[in-house]
This record gives sequence, C-alpha cells and structure tokens, in this order.
Amino acid sequence: MKNTKPLTDLEIAQEVELLHIVKIAEKLGLDSEEIEMYGKYKAKLPLNRIDKEKVKQSNLILVSAISPTPAGEGKTTVSIGLSEALNRIGKKTTVVLREPSLGPVFGIKGGATGGGFSQVLPMEDINLHFTGDFSAIEKAHNLLAALVDNNLQSKTNNLGLDARTISLKRVMDVNDRALRNIVIGLGGTGSGIPRESGFDITAASEIMAILCLAEDLEDLKKRLGNIFIGYTFDRKPIFARDLKAEGAMTALLKEAIKPNLVQTIEGNPAIIHLGPFANIAQGTNSVIATRMGMSLSDYTVTEAGFGSDLGAEKFLDIKCQSAGLSPKAIVLTTTIRALKYHGGAALNTLTTPDVEALKRGLPNLEKHLENARLYNITPVIAINKFTSDSDEEIEVIKKLAEKMQVKVAVADGWAKGGEGAIDLAEKVVEVVEQSLGEFTPLYDWDMDVISKIETIAINIYGAERVEFGPKAKRDLKNISNLGLDNLPVCIAKTQKSFSDDPSLLGRPTGFTLNVREIEIAAGAGFLVPITGDMMRMPGLPSHPASENINIDNEGNISGLI
Repeated sequence: MKNTKPLTDLEIAQEVELLHIVKIAEKLGLDSEEIEMYGKYKAKLPLNRIDKEKVKQSNLILVSAISPTPAGEGKTTVSIGLSEALNRIGKKTTVVLREPSLGPVFGIKGGATGGGFSQVLPMEDINLHFTGDFSAIEKAHNLLAALVDNNLQSKTNNLGLDARTISLKRVMDVNDRALRNIVIGLGGTGSGIPRESGFDITAASEIMAILCLAEDLEDLKKRLGNIFIGYTFDRKPIFARDLKAEGAMTALLKEAIKPNLVQTIEGNPAIIHLGPFANIAQGTNSVIATRMGMSLSDYTVTEAGFGSDLGAEKFLDIKCQSAGLSPKAIVLTTTIRALKYHGGAALNTLTTPDVEALKRGLPNLEKHLENARLYNITPVIAINKFTSDSDEEIEVIKKLAEKMQVKVAVADGWAKGGEGAIDLAEKVVEVVEQSLGEFTPLYDWDMDVISKIETIAINIYGAERVEFGPKAKRDLKNISNLGLDNLPVCIAKTQKSFSDDPSLLGRPTGFTLNVREIEIAAGAGFLVPITGDMMRMPGLPSHPASENINIDNEGNISGLI
C-alpha cells in the first residue's frame, strides 16, 4: 500500500534544492563582494545599503494575528506565503522575520521558519544557532553582568552600588525554570558579594531589544551605555556607561548588528534578524533589517509576535515611532480552529466542524480588526487554511468581513506556497495602492506614564481600568526622578488573552489590568510595565520538543518542527 503520510516541514525543506546565496543577493541588486557569506546559503548584509529615501517610498506590510491558542495560527507561514505570492504577481518583495530562540525550538512551540511550502531556508541552520547573533547578545549581556558583580567587590574601582537595587540578571538561550531565581556570590570573599539574582532567556535581554531599535554602531553603543543598573547607597543612578562597559559590549555585537540574508522555498530573498519576545519586549525584527528590506524591495512583508494587542501594538507605537516607519496595510492572520477555541470549543474537537463555536469566537477577531483601525491602517483578514475547515465555516468569517467592510482571503500557503496566497496578495496590493499613508500612533510619548498605560489597556485590550500595585507605584516615582517619563511603554502581558488573565478567552470586558511593577529599559528606550504572572525565563513542558530531535551519522537532522 502506498504511504500517504504527509511530509513534515523538515522533510519538505530537505527536498528543496537551495540556490547559492549569491544568486539570492543578486535578486536584491547586491554582488558577491558586498555580502559576507556564512557558507553557501547564509550571508550578512552591509549596513551601507540602507537607503532612507527609498524606505520612504517603499511599501511596508505588517502581518499580525488574533489572540494565540494552542491550535496555532501560522503567522510566519502566512508572511512567507504572502511574500511568495507578491513576487509571483510581479511585486519585488522581501519577507523580513525574526530569528528563532532555542528555548521554544527545544520546548513546546518548535521553530519559527514557517511551514509546508511557505518556509525560509536552510530551516535547520536558522533554527539552530544560525549566524551566532543570539550567542553574541548572550556574551555581551553576561559581560555586563560580570562587570557589575566585579565592581561590587572592587576596592579601587567601586561605584558604591547598592546590590539590593540591581535588577540585571544573566541570560541564556534555553528554557530552564530552575535558574529563574538563584543566589550568586557564594564561596567566600574571593567569589563576590552574595545576593539574589537569576537568569532570563536571551530573547528577553534588554540588549536584544536595543539591537532591534539601534540605527547603527554609534547608536548601539550609546544605547548600551544607557542601560540602567541600579542605585548607589546615596541614591545616585548607575548606568552601564559608568562601568565603561559599552565599548566592549559593542565590539562583541559588531557582526550581530548586520541582518542575515537567506531564501524562501521558492528562491526569493528573506531577511531574518534578531528576535525579542512580544509578550515581554517589542516582538519584532530589527529596525535595520526592516529598512534593509524596504531599501532593496518595493514591498516588504514583516511580522510582529502574537496578536495585535502585543506585537502589533509595540511595532506601531514603539518601533514605527522610533524609526519613522509607516505601514500601508495590516494582515490579520486567523484560523477557524483558533476562533472555535475562543468560542469555547475543546482543543481535541477543533478539527470537527462547529459553526456555533466559531460564531462565539468571532468577537476576538472583531476586536483585533478594530485595533488595526485605531492606527488608521486598513486590515485584511487572512484565513490560514487547514484541511478540516468547512466551506460553511469559511463563509461565516467572510460574512463578518462584509459586515465590517474588510477584505478577506483564504491563504493556503502551507500546502501550495505562493500559489495558495495569490488572492491574499492581490487584496493586499489593492489596500496598499489605496492607502493615503495616514498611519497614526495610539499615543504621544510625552504623555505621563499612567496615561500611556491606560490608553493601551482601555483602547487595545478593552480593559475597564488599570490597577497599580505598591511596587509599581514606587517604580513610577523612580521613573519620574530619573527623568524617563517621556519613554514609550512596552507592556509585558500574557499572549493568550486581551486581559492579564490567560483563562479569559474571546473578547473579555469589564476587567482590570493589574500592573505589579515597571522595569526601566533605558537603553532600549522604553519602560516595561509587568502585568499578571509574566516571567522572563520559560520552562520546558513534560515532553519537550527536544525529545523528538535527532541526527544521524551523515549529519541529517530529524524531528525539528
């Protein structure tokens, strides 16, 4: 009997005959002397090819999604499929994505290179180490941490830091809950000053956020120097520049600041660079990578992590304001399975047609569409197609789109690549060509901190009010004393709900957003209000994805998703 088992993403990727990276560079107008090759299929791009005047004329498309569910939404797959389709209809397009973190790769989520016939390649390399950008960030961060503890016990170069005020932890790119809270400096006088500390995952490092917002090496060095460390015993603020750390840290990051060029499964250019998490940081690739794509293409498709309430809000209110970017359209990725989950259907029933559960889940999609319009950007619904979707269910979403006067397309990029996203591409082009460039941020950075948080919570999340805990109130005073009130806010919140309670699915209303503390990311240039039970070091599930990953004697990897 013929084996009809569908191929995995990795098996599909391994069957593709890759083009040499020089051929991909040529599609962007670059020759082999301009790129720095990392083998045959990866390269670093030169920063001098960013053309800010061309950026102003280029078309930027943001791909976001409804609130994530365990069923998955496929935002990256839609982004890649859309870029393939745009190239097929004659629009010179580059897809610009984030780099995967090893934590999710070996944990529960898997890789971040798309799926099926809408992937970026070489999939194994991108998901495992890639060009070493995360490693460089880890080293730069941990150098700063080492300098802080060295200064604490120095007799000749002591800044008088109060160890109780230091919030900086170490980082590593692994999900390891045992390292969230630890005691360091044990072992006697030669080992340091004992104090509580811990580890964050590398994607949660402020240095990751800084690299993503930096304009160039000089700006990077300045931002690194602005990292807030803590206070002296007489309440003088100490920054990384006071430790003379920024020069060495920048030297470690001199290659990591350059975007990475790879290819899609159909041989089109893809730029992948850095990857802060969207539930705790800004959740988008670097300003440099986005500008590079816009400099070398007519259309640039990029994504922001999780739903419109997280990655998209931060992309629009932080990244776009910081870099002067103006998206022409927002593609809102949705799946019928996810909407049924938001409508109360059990996870193990999502492949069974259920129009009523789907209708109950529609308010989640409606709210995300409303959020896009708050920025004066026209949304387009992309129904990421699964084989279990019924025609009747698809029609339900189309009727909602008609009611809300929004374009909608079924995207079948997983099964058909660019061919399966032609309708989506044509609808996106229609929106882009009709765009008047009226992108408007949600709030002004000069508003007071409480007003900025409340504006996002009430308008984007749908909260009724915001409650500030005792520590958050103390943090607000510290922020004011440091003169950092004019920084934007990057709210850390669960991705599973509009609220800070992950169990509140759909479109919750009447809830209170609870801000327990506000961290200062002065180097990145934003404040981080932390809500609910958010943490910066994930844990592994009972059966982590790493259990399925293997490699044979020929170097062929299996089990990577």
